[in-house]
Amino acid sequence: MSVKVFGHRSPDTDATASALVWAWYLNKKGTDAKAYVLGTPNTETLFVLKHWGFEVPEILTAVTTEDKVAIVDTNNPAELFDNINEAQIVQIIDHHKLVGGIETPAPIEICIKPLASSASVMYTLMTAAEIAAMPENIKGLMLSCILSDTLEFRSPTTTEQDKVMANELASQLAVNITEYATKMFEAKSDVSHFSDEELIKMDSKKYEVGGKKYRISVLETTAPNIVLERKDSILSSIESVKTDEELDEVLLFVIDILKEEATFFIPNNEVKGIAETSFNASVESDLVVLPGVVSRKKQIIPALN
Repeated sequence: MSVKVFGHRSPDTDATASALVWAWYLNKKGTDAKAYVLGTPNTETLFVLKHWGFEVPEILTAVTTEDKVAIVDTNNPAELFDNINEAQIVQIIDHHKLVGGIETPAPIEICIKPLASSASVMYTLMTAAEIAAMPENIKGLMLSCILSDTLEFRSPTTTEQDKVMANELASQLAVNITEYATKMFEAKSDVSHFSDEELIKMDSKKYEVGGKKYRISVLETTAPNIVLERKDSILSSIESVKTDEELDEVLLFVIDILKEEATFFIPNNEVKGIAETSFNASVESDLVVLPGVVSRKKQIIPALN
């Protein structure tokens, strides 16, 4: 039976492209595998797939006890299927903190490393000969993952290893990193045709912090005004999503990639308190700018904790 390889819900570039990379690698090593996504990828990801000649992977809507699965770019069961522990999980490859909650009936292969992307972790698991022999389009996917998750090395999640890997891949592909990353970020910024709810959920993860349930959403863009001009309707939609999903709060951060700052949406007094307590912000309106904040994993989640 083919191994189903997939990442988290609300798939971004790393979740989508890493699944394709790892499915390619498993097949190369003699294990039948196929990449999937758990939702429609964002606009940056769609650009990356088209640029390197890939179709969007099939959307996987459920898993069963018969399915063998390899999970990439998450180890959080809240970002996967409710019955994920019923599937035959064979591998987890990730770069996030260990959350807990995934259970398997037997030992499996797990690799979680403090690198900026899952593709970076995969790179370290391959030999130099395997990397050299990798098709250009697979190398392109790996490069895209690293540039996306590091915001072209602007994010505090970036390590020296990530920079070395990205530069090696770019050199082999004869790709100018800045020019290519700019195209990626421009594609990511093209969000005008999405509804408010789609924007809120586009790059969004659910976390429980201090006994409270949050949906923490980030929108990384080089054109923040496209989102900020819709402030009033987005604030209303934040409250609707909160009610519909029975959450304590929905926290939305619009990340300005070029200015390296976040604009935090403040829909109510509770979120105002979070901004003031967790980020030491002075809140005077329904938006507050957080200078230097660009990473959910390294800056936003730790601040909430």
